Amino acid sequence: MKVFIVHAHPEPASLNGALTEIAVSTLTEAGHEVRVSDLYAMNWKAAVDADDFGSAATHPLSVAANSGSAFTAGTLAPEIVAEQDRLRWADVVILQFPLWWYSMPAILKGWVERVLTFGFGYGVGEHNELKYGERYGEGTLAGKRALLSVTVGGKELHYTDRGINGPIDDLLFPIQHGILFYPGMTVLPPHVLYATNRLSSEDFSVAAKSWQRRLLTLADTEPVPYRRQNGGDYELPSLVLRDGLEAEGDKGFGLHVATARS
Repeated sequence: MKVFIVHAHPEPASLNGALTEIAVSTLTEAGHEVRVSDLYAMNWKAAVDADDFGSAATHPLSVAANSGSAFTAGTLAPEIVAEQDRLRWADVVILQFPLWWYSMPAILKGWVERVLTFGFGYGVGEHNELKYGERYGEGTLAGKRALLSVTVGGKELHYTDRGINGPIDDLLFPIQHGILFYPGMTVLPPHVLYATNRLSSEDFSVAAKSWQRRLLTLADTEPVPYRRQNGGDYELPSLVLRDGLEAEGDKGFGLHVATARS
């Protein structure tokens, strides 16, 4: 497999840095190809601006329209093109980051906003009164697998239905469903390492072995069964879930994950 890791932590000697190193060595030793974009080491620019679009930029700036024009005309900034090429190359995409303020670090969000341009990450396919394009299970990145590897300072119990921070699946839904599944990627259940502020050397050894095992099952792990936009589960043109598909107790984000009974 070809595995593309997007790493987002400012300290190379951090736990996230160690997990990326483990991923590179484990996957390489298993015969896979690995490429890494270390966003802080690259001094990645997080903010979208007119410089991203070259001669396609207009005044006033229109991010969606200008990014699409630049994508078509080939005037996107070189670093954006390079990341899009890496995404095309990859069979598997891993986002490695710490959970900060209930989300990804700003530099990684900026990578998403700049790289997933109109015509590449969105705005793909046929658009009419009965079809909203190819997205949510379809699109440019369809056929690729994606995995979040996330470190969390708090205890696992805090990230449950009754935990004070709420369920981890809900917190990661905007990333997994709205960023990875949206342009077509198949999303694997996240690999979450909790209580990292209290991690002992023994804990790290256990965590490292668990991460290695997970990496070696990337091709076989059952994905999160998100409902496809154009798979028949949603009414058109409203894109509201059809009645009767949910299992008892399903609500909120959970409605958009197919269950055994739906």
